[in-house]
Amino acid sequence: MTATRVDAELIRRLPKAVLHDHLDGGLRPATVVELAAEVGHTLPTTDPDELAAWYFEAANSGDLVRYIATFEHTLAVMQTREGLLRTAEEYVLDLAADGVVYGEVRYAPELNTNGELTMAEVVETVQEGLAAGMAKAAAAGTPVRVGTLLCGMRMFDRVREAADLAVAFRDAGVVGFDIAGAEDGFPAADHRDAFEHLRRENVPFTIHAGEAHGLPSIHQAVQVCGAQRLGHGVRITEDIVDGKLGRLAGWVRDRRIALEMCPTSNLQTGAATSIAEHPITVLKDLGFRVTLNTDNRLVSGTTMTREMSLLVEDAGWTVEDLRTVTVNALKSAFVPFDERRALIEDVVLPGYAL
Repeated sequence: MTATRVDAELIRRLPKAVLHDHLDGGLRPATVVELAAEVGHTLPTTDPDELAAWYFEAANSGDLVRYIATFEHTLAVMQTREGLLRTAEEYVLDLAADGVVYGEVRYAPELNTNGELTMAEVVETVQEGLAAGMAKAAAAGTPVRVGTLLCGMRMFDRVREAADLAVAFRDAGVVGFDIAGAEDGFPAADHRDAFEHLRRENVPFTIHAGEAHGLPSIHQAVQVCGAQRLGHGVRITEDIVDGKLGRLAGWVRDRRIALEMCPTSNLQTGAATSIAEHPITVLKDLGFRVTLNTDNRLVSGTTMTREMSLLVEDAGWTVEDLRTVTVNALKSAFVPFDERRALIEDVVLPGYAL
């Protein structure tokens, strides 16, 4: 397998799984332009290609706060039922076109309530759009299973409300919870009541940690809040010296706490310096449960195919490495074990048997 020539077309065909991808960061540029015209929102440009370039340039600032600020325009067109239905459906179809067979999409419903919709109505609408997309993808012969993670914004006061919605909709397509937003200065433990509630209700959750803040953020996410996965987690390397793991790094690796790693995004926010030196490779080689993700496809100008291709070209990854992170993602997905096992055994492993 490792001797197989790995080119872009092969990578595009490989079955993929993505755990860390934001709905409001993955819109089609043309859709943003069309919906903005309908709602009267002013964009930096109304040319879809130029808008895509604007996003990519703005996101390459090396500043997480500025990176997050680019979401102003996507969120502006996601305040209506029509906008949410369209973006959710297209989200699924774009994953299917990229060879993704399992995806988890995350978003914060509180950010979509500037119009007439309540948070619960936002969730209902997005689920309707995702279901439509999955039906179309299946009909086209490219089935993809998409589960939803609801996000609470750590710098605001509606995190518990979002957690309550994750519980309420867990039998309607919501598979878990996340806490997002500016990491530095807004500790996850401030929302411990939400995480305790989720644990009582048996709803799994991940926490953005170890991106804009270091080991204290990771420790808090894992040991204080009880996260089953870490969003990004790149700075776990600060607890590894000459290949020797510190106690926190050892705990994360040995308990198989998945790291939702997003190489291109990390370069843009300054959490990594290059694809070749991105921590994902050394962490993979040390036995961590690393997964590969896109984070925000529009903002980062990326796809799963592109992320895989960059690691092959710049970090020397093989097809076997790509299979490993895909299986890792499914092992740590927030859907029942039998669904995960079926995807691994019936779809992923045969797809990598080259």
